[in-house]
Amino acid sequence: MARVFIPHAMRKLTNGQLEAQIPGKNLREVIENLEKEFPGAAEYLLQDGNLKPGIAAVVGEQATRQGLLHKIDDDNTEVHFLPAIAGG
Repeated sequence: MARVFIPHAMRKLTNGQLEAQIPGKNLREVIENLEKEFPGAAEYLLQDGNLKPGIAAVVGEQATRQGLLHKIDDDNTEVHFLPAIAGG
């Protein structure tokens, strides 16, 4: 299972819950299962079957370069979804 940290903007879907234990062998399965538990999560995170532009995923300690295919290696792997920060 992944230990998914819920982004602030998604917490209205989770009734303010800050994190959730979500099963999945890769990032795609984690998001699918997150959607089952918290309807609307996939709409926040995905566009055309990929992570939305402006959303980064960090699995363990590194940003994923494999996108939704990034494997979840063990129990309690941390997953963070981070919105892009813009400005100048």
